[in-house]
Amino acid sequence: MNIGETIRNFRMQKGMSQGDIEKRTGLLRCYLSRVENGHTVPSLDTLAKIAGSLDVPLSHFFAEAPADGGNGKNLPQLNEDEVRFLSQIRRYSSNLNDSDRKLVLAMVKKMAVPAVAR
Repeated sequence: MNIGETIRNFRMQKGMSQGDIEKRTGLLRCYLSRVENGHTVPSLDTLAKIAGSLDVPLSHFFAEAPADGGNGKNLPQLNEDEVRFLSQIRRYSSNLNDSDRKLVLAMVKKMAVPAVAR
C-alpha cells in the first residue's frame, strides 16, 4: 500500500489541489508533495488532518484492493476507533523496551480471549 498514492487519488477525485489541502490543514504544500511521492511517511495524526480536509474517514486510507486478484488474505477494514486506538498504542510504545512490548502484547492476547474461555 502506498499511502501517498492513496492520498493523491482521493485529492484528485475531490478536484482539490495540494494548495487546497494546505489551506485546510496548515501542512505545507511541499510536505504534501513529499508524502504523495512516497518520500515522507506521515504520522497518524497528520493523516487524520489530511483525511478531515478531504472529508473522508481516516480508515479509507488503509483500505486496499488486493493486488493478487483477491487470492490474498482478507484483512478487516479499520474503523475510526480502531485507528485512534492503534495511534495511541504507537505513540506510547516508542517509550517501551522490547521486554515491555512483549509483556503488553501478552496482556492484550490474554484480554482478547472471550470470558467463557478463560
